[in-house]
Amino acid sequence: MTNVVVVGAQWGDEGKGKIVDWLSEQADIVVRFQGGHNAGHTLVINGKTYKLALLPSGVVRPSKLSVIGNGVVFDPQAFIIEMERLKEQGVAVSPDNLRVAENVTLILPLHRELDAVRENASKATAIGTTQRGIGPAYEDKVGRRAIRLMDLDDPQTLPHKVDRLLAHHNALRRGLSLPEIDATALIKDLAELAPKVLPFADSVWNLLDHKRREGKRILFEGAQGALLDVDHGTYPYVTSSNTVAAQAATGSGMGPNALGYVLGICKAYTTRVGQGPFPTELMDATGELIGERGREFGVNTGRKRRCGWFDAVLVRQTVRTCGIHGLALTKLDILDGFEEIKVCVGYELDGKEIDHLPAGEGAQSRIKPIYETIEGWQEPTANARSWADLPAQAIKYVRRVEELVGCSVALLSTSPEREDTILVQNPFEA
Repeated sequence: MTNVVVVGAQWGDEGKGKIVDWLSEQADIVVRFQGGHNAGHTLVINGKTYKLALLPSGVVRPSKLSVIGNGVVFDPQAFIIEMERLKEQGVAVSPDNLRVAENVTLILPLHRELDAVRENASKATAIGTTQRGIGPAYEDKVGRRAIRLMDLDDPQTLPHKVDRLLAHHNALRRGLSLPEIDATALIKDLAELAPKVLPFADSVWNLLDHKRREGKRILFEGAQGALLDVDHGTYPYVTSSNTVAAQAATGSGMGPNALGYVLGICKAYTTRVGQGPFPTELMDATGELIGERGREFGVNTGRKRRCGWFDAVLVRQTVRTCGIHGLALTKLDILDGFEEIKVCVGYELDGKEIDHLPAGEGAQSRIKPIYETIEGWQEPTANARSWADLPAQAIKYVRRVEELVGCSVALLSTSPEREDTILVQNPFEA
């Protein structure tokens, strides 16, 4: 048996929800290891749709243990709201099926407010965040002034920690002409939240180590995509955490030898939300058509996604930075009916051809895609469940993608329904 890490191989929104749900049925434990409640997963199970933001996908399946790891930033209020919403859909979330790392960093209202102020202040400070406080919370984590979940259970040291946090934030707020945060009021608010969230707190690293030794299958569920990684993505238009596969170890408290098969999720085309470079973006009727067919709007934000042709250069790069063993290619059916389809096979930068995404912001803005044109197909791929159901030209497209990115397709998704999946290699059995 092997554990499986699922990561987005593009800029997020690749359709991880369906694939993670499919894999979670085979797993014993599902672990979120980074990000916050800005990362939406849509699950469609027996015709019923569940929209998750913070909670791991395993919570909608009976007998699965879900875990929120220390690499996540945790908004207690969003957590409570999401639990209540799932309860209305008949899904019970309790410490029996969910644990939260006791050392997870908390997102507080002051983080959300700061995020919104920065994003809306000027073009110089806007990068396209969801304004949910994720970035400011990570800043406090690395600044060693964050409030963590276990701090809510220690009323003796909490006031000191709040004072340390506010020494930084109130200075910022004065500079932004915002009212200062009252320490007593913040402590009172945290005390009211404590009994609702502390029952879920656990030493997750220890729990997962024991479960692994028992032979339990663990699925590590990534959020966003590798191109939004704070180190390896299109900086500064990135998220505030590491989204590459290696973070599964750090963000859960397990050593790298606990990780097994790495499955990268990517669409048969490319999308991104927010600002930042996008070499293959289509600012025309074709881009609009792809967006309409693919229903390209954010799960939690409703933001319209930018659309473009498949960029093999970017996916090839994430295959390497994440150590991806196999790809899950999603939304192939959205390309049905195109006379021809383009794939980016390289870039031109200042008159020279390059085979990777440069790290510099200026260079990223100047690169031009080099396209290869592939004949399209007119027969539908939607709802296909075997290679025999696919048009020959669609199979050629998939094979060419494999060649260009240097990685085989392990799963092929042809609709949002979980049954509409062509399995080439089961990651848990690889």
